[in-house]
Amino acid sequence: MVPTLRSLFLGSKQPRWLFVAFLTCGLFALTFAAYAVGLFRVTGGVVFIPYDAALVGVLAAFGVGYARRGLLVAWIFAYASLLGYLADHAFFGLSYRPFLDQLGYFLQLDGLAFLAVEALVLGTLAFIVGMTVSAVIAFVRRERLSSPQSR
Repeated sequence: MVPTLRSLFLGSKQPRWLFVAFLTCGLFALTFAAYAVGLFRVTGGVVFIPYDAALVGVLAAFGVGYARRGLLVAWIFAYASLLGYLADHAFFGLSYRPFLDQLGYFLQLDGLAFLAVEALVLGTLAFIVGMTVSAVIAFVRRERLSSPQSR
């Protein structure tokens, strides 16, 4: 079954936007806190893709694809986790700067746009994998139920 464009972007079921907003804030806070307490670490000098934040976003987008909740939600979840990394870097990594400089760094459009592109790519790939796994599992279940049991 080929999904319509609307169901691909918004999901096969109507998304509960309040729940999506709650989970988005949770992903942001989880990633931010994990970097702040040292659970997640930046291991390189120049970081284009923060590995741990990307992994959290990819796992969330995979879950969205598996549940067929819509590509838009997968993008939002991937972006929220990347923003959690950026917030930690801006407010704790640049702690020697004044608060307005930190806020300005966090809200720079080029940085936000770069993370948005990362979220689109990573979220799309994870969503596709999640949807594919869901379809394969559904196919195997249907085949198992429809095939006669050999004894």
